[in-house]
Amino acid sequence: MSENTVKRPHILTLDNRSLLTLTGVEDVAGFDEQTINVRLADCALVVKGAGLHISKLSLDSGDVVIDGRIGSLQYLGAAGRSLRSKLFR
Repeated sequence: MSENTVKRPHILTLDNRSLLTLTGVEDVAGFDEQTINVRLADCALVVKGAGLHISKLSLDSGDVVIDGRIGSLQYLGAAGRSLRSKLFR
């Protein structure tokens, strides 16, 4: 990322573990009904669950809406390691 690139802050809203709204998304790296990989400015977010569906995707505005049964959310650092593993080395 160049120095002139502005990092988008992200906001995550989870409603009743069935509707996830994200802002600040740069890309969706991959998805299926059980896992969705989202790339944010300085990390990645892995959404796991069942029957997951991307109901809205706008990379221009950085908005993603995911519905389905959301079981877990995991942040991964830039190198693919979890942020927790970085904290507790």
